Amino acid sequence: MITTSRIEEVEAHPGLSFITALRAPEIAALSRAGHIQLSLFDEVDLVEIRDPERPGERLLVCRNPHLAWERARRREDMLCATEADLAKIRAAVDAGRLKSAAAIGLRVGRCVNRYKMAKHVSIEIGEGHFLYARKTEEIRAEAALDGIYVIRTNVPEETLGAGEVVCAYKRLSRVEDAFRSLKTVDLALRPIHHHLMERVRGHAFLCMLAVYLVFHLRSAWAPLTFADEGKNAPRADAVAQARRGDAAEEKARTQKTAEGEVCHSFHSLLTHLSTLTRNTIRLPARGGLTFERLTLPTPLQRQAFALLDASIPLHFT
Repeated sequence: MITTSRIEEVEAHPGLSFITALRAPEIAALSRAGHIQLSLFDEVDLVEIRDPERPGERLLVCRNPHLAWERARRREDMLCATEADLAKIRAAVDAGRLKSAAAIGLRVGRCVNRYKMAKHVSIEIGEGHFLYARKTEEIRAEAALDGIYVIRTNVPEETLGAGEVVCAYKRLSRVEDAFRSLKTVDLALRPIHHHLMERVRGHAFLCMLAVYLVFHLRSAWAPLTFADEGKNAPRADAVAQARRGDAAEEKARTQKTAEGEVCHSFHSLLTHLSTLTRNTIRLPARGGLTFERLTLPTPLQRQAFALLDASIPLHFT
């Protein structure tokens, strides 16, 4: 998600567009204004609307039943846990062990903030007095929007259809994975021990090139790894929960590729490829003649280079 100020910065540069999502209060405001009608989702799970306050933008309202069920379950679990803690406080008040309104308020505050349920529970505190109850109307209003999320974009419809925008937004997780790898897991971009700005920029640029290279390597080597090869295939329903393909499930179950070979993770495959070395050989009996030779590639190493449509080079240029 990006803030309004960041959107204004993007719009200041012609040719740049954005795809983001509205936050929960903004979705609730749209619902109160009558822009989101729940009856629209009786037969479809994706509706495109316009908001007069956001001219030139598209709002894609999506409803995921699985997400709706999960949110309802989590809210009920947290409400029950909060009520269990509040019941203990009320028992202490009724027994006379807790009398001061300030002391009661302090314990109640910790309790309702523990699960972030203060908005759903009404509290009445006095000297030696404590009552609580669920805010039924507020809970019902929030539950009505369970599973609904709204994607906001200024990308023209002729460029990306509604389903394509939803798929593009969901691919944000891949960007997050790439930056996690960039900053911590693989490349450790931070901290950067450079003092000149051009060197910092050069370092960051090389790391971004590495991320780009890894993206293509993962795609090419998907048959050798546990990756879902059908992940990038067009989906008939962009809103529905994504599921792993049958081929990926089979690889995870058998730990074997389609050809019956041992299946690898991306990192274990790189480790195996690192055993392919170039040796410099010197022959003292022939006047110190030297030459270079690669170790004999394994079948897996040959297959990895074949998937890249590249020969195994003696030197990298």
